[in-house]
Amino acid sequence: MDEIKVGLKATYEYEVIERYTTTRGDYKVFSTPSMCLLAEQSSQKLIAPLLKPGQGQVGTLITIRHMAATPLGKKVRAEVEIVEVDRRRINFQVNFFDDVEQVGDVKHERFVIDVDKYRDRLKKKLAGG
Repeated sequence: MDEIKVGLKATYEYEVIERYTTTRGDYKVFSTPSMCLLAEQSSQKLIAPLLKPGQGQVGTLITIRHMAATPLGKKVRAEVEIVEVDRRRINFQVNFFDDVEQVGDVKHERFVIDVDKYRDRLKKKLAGG
């Protein structure tokens, strides 16, 4: 986790496929929930290889501004950057673009967890307490 630093960046490209769309009039366009999903996935991909064995990560906060529509079949590019690291809390800025313009920006927070502790908490919850 020591390698997770402010300024670390990556770019990921996604095709706007059917499951990433909503209908607006006669058009199927990239949906806001899908922007949320791809922002989380892009942020997760950026830091996953830098985690120590036994660590995982969870999303804890997201703020989305969806600025323009991208039609089904086009591509969107997610440019993700770490903008703050506070121990296990990592804040990301994810900007989305299609081939014409910026279509959104996302502020996203993730938290590095200990996987064994996380599993134990889930097992207790599933057991009813």
